[in-house]
Amino acid sequence: MPDRQPSQSVTIVADQYSRAKLRDMEVTLHIPDDIAKRLSAAGGDVSRRALEAVALEGYREQTLTLYQVSEMLGLSRVETEDFLGLHHVPLAVIDKADLDREAALFEAASRRNPR
Repeated sequence: MPDRQPSQSVTIVADQYSRAKLRDMEVTLHIPDDIAKRLSAAGGDVSRRALEAVALEGYREQTLTLYQVSEMLGLSRVETEDFLGLHHVPLAVIDKADLDREAALFEAASRRNPR
């Protein structure tokens, strides 16, 4: 059996949405120490960067909506749009009904939790 390098764990915590209830999902990544050091040296919190990568890919694949990305990352609508732009991810083209639904979600969230 080949020797494995020691690894560090990175834990990502995000909200998982379901129709029945809202609960947290925790994901643990095992990253070899040398890679974890490189990622840490590149700056920023590795856990946050991993969460952002999941959000970006989910949005690119249209698995996640703009609202869901904003909730995952704790950003306002404008901050989420800026975040996507910084990562060269265009805003999804959505129909009027979906746009109205997203706007209502952001409005309700801003009343509950002003940022």
